[in-house]
Amino acid sequence: MSQLKRILAATDLSAPARHAAERAALIGKETGASLDLLYVANLAPLERLRQLMGIAPADMEQRVLDAARQKLRDLAASLQQRYGIAPGVHLASGALLAELAKKADALAADLLVCGAKGESLIRRFVLGTTALRILSTTTCPVLVVKLPPHEPYRRLLVPVDFSPSSLRAIRHARSVAPQADIVLLHAFEVPFEGQLRYASVDEDTIHRYRIVARQEALQKLHALRDEAGLPPEGTHLVVLHGNPTLRITEQEQECDCDLIVMGKHGENFLEELLLGSVTKHVLAESQGDVLVSV
Repeated sequence: MSQLKRILAATDLSAPARHAAERAALIGKETGASLDLLYVANLAPLERLRQLMGIAPADMEQRVLDAARQKLRDLAASLQQRYGIAPGVHLASGALLAELAKKADALAADLLVCGAKGESLIRRFVLGTTALRILSTTTCPVLVVKLPPHEPYRRLLVPVDFSPSSLRAIRHARSVAPQADIVLLHAFEVPFEGQLRYASVDEDTIHRYRIVARQEALQKLHALRDEAGLPPEGTHLVVLHGNPTLRITEQEQECDCDLIVMGKHGENFLEELLLGSVTKHVLAESQGDVLVSV
């Protein structure tokens, strides 16, 4: 199992971002990983004010940075008091993604943590611009936090497709929540099932194809579990027929999972642009937190 050594939590000091920082601290407490907090200040509005009005207090930028630094220190103190972990505090100004990547590289962060912003219809379709932008560019796993943390993760849902990303997702899942149970889920659809129906192949034949596909998937799940070094106790294997996105969100509730861990699936330009349709839909539709493994 890969060990989690350093966590970087990106915060904009909002309530959703505070939940993310608290979850990062809880993971740090459970795993022994160190925690750093990063706030990237956007000073562009001050420059725009200066351009439009021709005025802006000379020390306004410094006052904004000082206020943000104090809020970061207050957050760090609160996390230390509650979780017994002393976070490092980092303040930067400039482009969010560039500064985040720079700090993640400088710290050699093993995990990025951010909050899922946006509510209602907007949340369902874009999840939160910041979270999606981070996910589309990061080179280390990203934990998107949706809910206030009350306890360590207890049961993880790890959807797998038997690609190399499946094993990485399992290892990242164990590094974040080493004591949690794991549900390995493979959702499958019979290849060419639509064409078979179009060709008037009877339902009994299609059903037999499903049985064979399920048996093969279950064998692969057993092999993947053993390769990942997961114990039979506390590891549940689930194979279901149907649309992967629907099955993942259903099993999140059915199995009472509090974290979904899945790959980003960005192997080519189009997939990178879309973030991976299944991953993006799960991020929008899931009730709980999602760890995107890369």
